[in-house]
Amino acid sequence: MKKYWKLGLSAFLAMGILVACGQEPKDDSTASEQQEQQGTNQLEEATFPLTMTDATGKDIVLEAPPERIISLIPSNTEILFGLGLNDKIVGVNDYDDYPPEVADKEKVGSMEFNIEQIIALQPDIVFAHESGIASLGGAKDQLEAAGVKVFVVTNARDFNETYTTIEQLGRATGKLPEAEKIIANMKAKVEEIEAKLQDVQPKKVFVETSDEPEIYTPGKDTFMQEMLEMIHAENIAADTDGWFKIDAEQIITKNPDVIVVTYNYVPDILTKIPQRAGFDTITAVKNKAIVQVDENMTSRQGPRLADGLEELAKAIYPEAFE
Repeated sequence: MKKYWKLGLSAFLAMGILVACGQEPKDDSTASEQQEQQGTNQLEEATFPLTMTDATGKDIVLEAPPERIISLIPSNTEILFGLGLNDKIVGVNDYDDYPPEVADKEKVGSMEFNIEQIIALQPDIVFAHESGIASLGGAKDQLEAAGVKVFVVTNARDFNETYTTIEQLGRATGKLPEAEKIIANMKAKVEEIEAKLQDVQPKKVFVETSDEPEIYTPGKDTFMQEMLEMIHAENIAADTDGWFKIDAEQIITKNPDVIVVTYNYVPDILTKIPQRAGFDTITAVKNKAIVQVDENMTSRQGPRLADGLEELAKAIYPEAFE
């Protein structure tokens, strides 16, 4: 039962779809004019009182930077800690585990939340998440009826939207410069990774998110698919939408060069996978190219996502990082 709960939580916390590409309108202004306008916008965005529109389309008015903050999902929590708001955070999700300081924060629930407890903590703002709207249910209305501001953060579907989320939380908390520094560091890390992989020979990769008998994998229109494309890896499951259960026979037939495991609830999983019937014919098994990556770093839309991309790249192309 544990592994199915783990799978469900992983999907709740990490699943996303890619943004459709569209042509940007032409901007005839000069570079200096654009920079000046950008600086003006940032100044306005960092000034309180501030009105921000959340993922539900609702305008949230913030009179001042919040002094008491509650986060309902690990990705939000990691961003808020990254912004230096440790002393402002008064409540977090039961599953929050990073950074270590989060262990000292009061837990307010996971898939369901203790509304009375949240209200008792007297938060200035609660940061919820678009991916958890269904599980939040009527709790949002209860909190707002009690005078608690609830800001629903958009479910980032790629790196660019993750940057936007970080900037948005930075503005909402009066930490815009800190947010911009995080984003700059992430972009620099991504550029460094891409530079190391520009001449690699693409490899076929299978990403496994749960053990047999129900093996799940991310297909196209997932965050993991985007990450694989960024590092020139071919996802063998990219012909199917979203996260889905895949048969062992399909994995054998598609013959990946590398098998990436993103879970850790099964002891010795890296030694168990080669023992599956028929897996001895898979190139990844023959070459002992079965690797495990940190699930949270490669799925949570926060400051560590660039580090997760590097971990994934090293797992698939270790030769490029020697």
